[in-house]
Amino acid sequence: MACERSAVRARYGPKVIRVSSRVGVQFTGKMFHFSMKKIFILVGHPDSNSLSAKFAADYASGAKEAGHDVRLANLGELSFNPILHKGYKKMQPLEPDLLKIQDDIQWANHFVIVYPAWWSTMPALLKGMFDRLWLPKFAFQFYEAGIFKDLLWSRLLKGRSARVFVLSDAPPILARLVFGDTTNEIKKGILWFAGFNVRVKKIGPLKFVTEKGIRKWSHTFSRWGRRAF
Repeated sequence: MACERSAVRARYGPKVIRVSSRVGVQFTGKMFHFSMKKIFILVGHPDSNSLSAKFAADYASGAKEAGHDVRLANLGELSFNPILHKGYKKMQPLEPDLLKIQDDIQWANHFVIVYPAWWSTMPALLKGMFDRLWLPKFAFQFYEAGIFKDLLWSRLLKGRSARVFVLSDAPPILARLVFGDTTNEIKKGILWFAGFNVRVKKIGPLKFVTEKGIRKWSHTFSRWGRRAF
């Protein structure tokens, strides 16, 4: 509780007169409500020694400092076959690591993904993870009867929020102008489809980022973690 109070005061200043992890932060004359969250953070870079992994760890540190419950997983440390060999004609049993990811997603009420943009999309291993575990009865379920059978679906992960951080070598606004929206696949086709309230934040340019620049981004990610941004 002491570290949480310090974190909140560091953010909001000396006017804070009461802090409650269940109720909110009380200022003179005002009450700003927030709640502690269960946050699952997934590093979507195959290399655990990457800027994606570093910034995810900074986010996790900030979130823990503020009192949030945090779980963190590195995609590159998971053991699974990312290829859906028969499509959905034949079910492939999920490996233990994928079952654990499903459990972490269901446990959390805020899902954070950090990955680099490679050829205007997510790394293949991350896409393969979603291909394998984003399954009926876990993430969604098409209606099985009625006039909307196999047309409409139940979004089984509804009520959760998601924040996707996409790291880019190029300035995000330039990439958007040249290539268009390259995040619709994960934002709409995957997360929204399953019920998440999704927001995407593009980070860049990072191709020639300096150590000073990395420290600034680390500080920013830690601050975002404290806010469960």
